Amino acid sequence: MQSPKQTVHYRGRIISVTTDEVRLPNGHQATLEVVHHPGGAVAVAVDAAQRVCLLRQYRYVAGGWLWELPAGKLEPAEPPLLTAQRELTEEAGVRAARWQSLGAYLSSPGVFSEVLHLFLATDLEPASAAHEPSEVIEVHWIAFEEACGWAERGEIRDGKTALGLLRARYALAADGASGPPR
Repeated sequence: MQSPKQTVHYRGRIISVTTDEVRLPNGHQATLEVVHHPGGAVAVAVDAAQRVCLLRQYRYVAGGWLWELPAGKLEPAEPPLLTAQRELTEEAGVRAARWQSLGAYLSSPGVFSEVLHLFLATDLEPASAAHEPSEVIEVHWIAFEEACGWAERGEIRDGKTALGLLRARYALAADGASGPPR
């Protein structure tokens, strides 16, 4: 398969924007706008009391405050697990002894190249948080099932958080840690 003709329109600190001339599997030629993002990693941290770490974070683009799991951008050549571990410590002030992959997810595959890697983090211990100046974050520990209910009812609007919580519920149930799946 031939590489697409790509025109760069913007290259920023995190993203770049291109138009790509591609031939689709049906033979149609199309010009697609693509936002390139390095991807990220997400930590679903569940403590011994079956509480999950949720951040109440101010997001300018979303128009206010969102409930989110600790997450961050992959650094160049950084494995997703290391990103999740770093972000959990920096944002939530905890470390985890056990990590389990919950798979990856595409945030908006029609236009973004971003892939988010989800991880379940357990066996937690305190660590020193290190919020960045551009982060406005409150750290909360919410009953895990209550947070899953928020995701099911649409009270959590962030896709990575809703999906991460529900995949973690399934993984925990499969391990026998929190009863049968709902």
